Amino acid sequence: MIKTFRHKGLEAFFKTGSKAGIQPRHAGKLRVMLTMLDSAKHPDDMNAPGWRLHSLTGNLAGHYSVTVNGNWRMTFAFDGEDAELVDYLDYH
Repeated sequence: MIKTFRHKGLEAFFKTGSKAGIQPRHAGKLRVMLTMLDSAKHPDDMNAPGWRLHSLTGNLAGHYSVTVNGNWRMTFAFDGEDAELVDYLDYH
């Protein structure tokens, strides 16, 4: 289950469907990713084809990233079997 979000727009999209805080063209894929993350018990549960799941290093050590589209990523960490600190970023 997703416990916390870092990105308020992504949280609003997850809870209400509002696309105001995200790239509207990413809505379909984000909906699938968030649904999968909400039921995931382990980071490997997010290892879908084309999502390029990988662990992060440096300041985000302990977090994981999946590719949304182009430079856009969704990052998250796990606390036990719950996802937390879910973020939506444009890496340049």
